[in-house]
Amino acid sequence: MSSTSGTITQPSQVVQHHDTGPYQYVPTLYVAILFIVLFSISTLVHVFQSIRYRMKWLLFTACFCGALEVAGWSGRLWSHFSVYLDPPFQLQICATIIGPTPLLAANFVIFGLIIQRLGASYSRLSPKWYTILFCTCDVISLVVQGIGGGLAATAVPNGRDPRTGGNIMLGGIIFQLVTITVYSACATEFYIRYFKRRPIRLDSGDATHGLFDGRIKVMSLALAFNTTCLFIRAVYRTIELSDGWTGRIIGTQVYFNVLDGAMIVLAIYTLNFVHPGVFLAAKPALKTSDA
Repeated sequence: MSSTSGTITQPSQVVQHHDTGPYQYVPTLYVAILFIVLFSISTLVHVFQSIRYRMKWLLFTACFCGALEVAGWSGRLWSHFSVYLDPPFQLQICATIIGPTPLLAANFVIFGLIIQRLGASYSRLSPKWYTILFCTCDVISLVVQGIGGGLAATAVPNGRDPRTGGNIMLGGIIFQLVTITVYSACATEFYIRYFKRRPIRLDSGDATHGLFDGRIKVMSLALAFNTTCLFIRAVYRTIELSDGWTGRIIGTQVYFNVLDGAMIVLAIYTLNFVHPGVFLAAKPALKTSDA
């Protein structure tokens, strides 16, 4: 068997060479296929749901996330057969690093809709500015991660130092982690103020106190679960990149499968089963006076 240098190597030498490849392992065939199927199904369902419930913004958030994840895991499937080929390795780095970011933007939009239903006076920001601010942070994170991923993806297969790209990716992930943390804190404060009936703006003229019915409750719990999954994934990616490109974490496939792939599967399917088009169906908000 010929190696990349043209010399004859034994099978044991080939295995050792695999261990020092760009992944430090060969991506498992059935795992890649499983995630491709799962993300493809969810994405197609999201496309149908976004059209059915006239929520076209989901095409640019949940559907875009699904498409990126399919592309990323397709790159890993390709790498199973050609582990040293550059294009699939570059594809999986870029697609899987930025894939969850659009899904996080969907969370921001959905929570803005919940604020509208329950009462904007309990929120630090208006629903419009809430969505604008956090989605802008999400776009910044997307761009930074994409640039870093591109630099790292082209560096690793060509034997160049990937630390510059990795550090940029790490910066984007940390920024996303901070964004999720601030978003979660704002959401927690909103619900506390809503249930205690302590509005932030007493003179806002908006005395709406929407009814926290069963659908809003389920949508809120689904959003909390979705955000938790994305937070776990962001923490994992932060630790992974901090550990370095030759570290034990990035070279352990099961960590990536569970803490990245599985977390995004849970997050994206949550919005399939608890869809805002059903649980936040457009209808007049019920109001009660603030006691």
